[in-house]
Amino acid sequence: MISYIIRRLLYAIPILIGVNIITFILFFVVNSPDHMAISQLGEKHTTPEQIEEWKRERGYHLPLLVNETETGIEKLTETIFFQKSIKLFVFDFGNSDSGRNIGYDISNRMWPSLAIAVPNLILGLLVTITLALIIAFFRATYIDYWAVVICVALMSISALFYIIGGQFVIGKLLQVVPISGYDTGLEAIKFLILPVIIGVVGGIGSGTRWYRTIFLEEINKDYVRTARSKGLSEQLVLFRHVLRNALIPILTGVVVVLPMLFMGSLLVESFFGIPGLGSYTIDAINSQDFAIVRSMVYLGSVLYIIGLILTDISYTLVDPRIRLN
Repeated sequence: MISYIIRRLLYAIPILIGVNIITFILFFVVNSPDHMAISQLGEKHTTPEQIEEWKRERGYHLPLLVNETETGIEKLTETIFFQKSIKLFVFDFGNSDSGRNIGYDISNRMWPSLAIAVPNLILGLLVTITLALIIAFFRATYIDYWAVVICVALMSISALFYIIGGQFVIGKLLQVVPISGYDTGLEAIKFLILPVIIGVVGGIGSGTRWYRTIFLEEINKDYVRTARSKGLSEQLVLFRHVLRNALIPILTGVVVVLPMLFMGSLLVESFFGIPGLGSYTIDAINSQDFAIVRSMVYLGSVLYIIGLILTDISYTLVDPRIRLN
């Protein structure tokens, strides 16, 4: 097990290096520091002196890869690549273009994102898996047919419709919870109820249809027919055998949303005024704060790789065949 985890961690290193290099090329080669300065200062009435001052204040005045004006190791360290990209490997995000400490902002904003994403993930899994098992139990009936039709219809509805509709009906008409905003402590619960409900409802269509397909595939396998031949009830077959053997594809689907636990939901946090990492990224894009965007891209890549590793480890827990290999 330990050697397997070490191998998976070693595989992640070249991926992170590749992501870092691609990010560097996009942010500093394709979009040069001069272009960043012009987009921030404005194209009209911008002098070369103003551009140079803007770059110097943010460390963008250095050469990209090699600093010929320095000697020794400083030829490599006094460069944009080292200052802005290499330090990301140790999670030194530096300061944003507006002067704020990015690491401090991330450590504060991750908790509102987690407060939404964790219950959204847990409740979403419980609801969609339960509905999928019920639909699989009534397979090849009118219940199965109309359930699939409803799931496809729910999948076809834009996420913005759920957000705006939920705010209008639950927040404005019924006035059950606030439409937007956030608070600390237990007072934050009333602001999280509506985003979590909308997140769960918005994922019912795709999640239920996906898990239904998995369960129906398992139901047609030989071990299920063997379990039925031994006299087990259909409910017991579904919940004890089918659900257990469907855990591997379920875990594969869960890993896709794992980065969202920290990164937050871009749309939900923006529309509900939640000060999480999702709204943090949107605000950075709108204000063209390239340092924050670059940091969030790298952090998202790291979290996704961690999710893949955790998924591989969880495979060994639910499938003894993988553990033996």
